[in-house]
Amino acid sequence: MTEKPDMSAVLKAVADSPKRDNSTYHKAMADARQAFADAEEVLGGPVTFKIKTKTKRNGKHIVKWTFKRAD
Repeated sequence: MTEKPDMSAVLKAVADSPKRDNSTYHKAMADARQAFADAEEVLGGPVTFKIKTKTKRNGKHIVKWTFKRAD
């Protein structure tokens, strides 16, 4: 029989855990939304895209989007 976790202990652990700084993630997502909006404006309507990702040796992640007008 599996025991249910003590929810008060789980909630206390969550409350006591360090907070993450997600500001970089939120900025990247805002930049992505802006890139799509800019592509739609420049290309004159809905767009499709291809994505290519790469992880460099230093741990940085490179994301390349190639936009084209949706037909």
